[in-house]
Amino acid sequence: MKPIAVSESFAVAPQIRPEDLKAIADAGYRAVICNRPDGEDAGQPSVAIMREAAEALGLAFHHIPVSGGVFPPAAIAAFGKAREQADGKTLAYCRTGTRSITLDALANVENETADARIERAQCVGYDLSGLRDRLGE
Repeated sequence: MKPIAVSESFAVAPQIRPEDLKAIADAGYRAVICNRPDGEDAGQPSVAIMREAAEALGLAFHHIPVSGGVFPPAAIAAFGKAREQADGKTLAYCRTGTRSITLDALANVENETADARIERAQCVGYDLSGLRDRLGE
């Protein structure tokens, strides 16, 4: 598992496993955000297992699940708060990384224009152009 760096302080990843967390901590990440609902796929580690493994390594762990392409305002706000309060780099994960990078773009913690957020995502392989209206300016 290799995180996809979106900025100096933020990366996304597809599903990670408890055994990946040591390398994540060693790479300088201090917070992990899970954007998957528990039990979304068979074989997916539970949030409780991931939280326990992350916290054992001194990582902050946040569970902000979203699904079905729906990004409620409360989830966007919680994601932004987790990023703002992180004591260092943050890694967010979901099934493919798309939900995580979308939440980051919607939360806009780094105060970028919509075009900059879309371009940044595109540079790392995610197409958020369909969100242009929602990203606003």
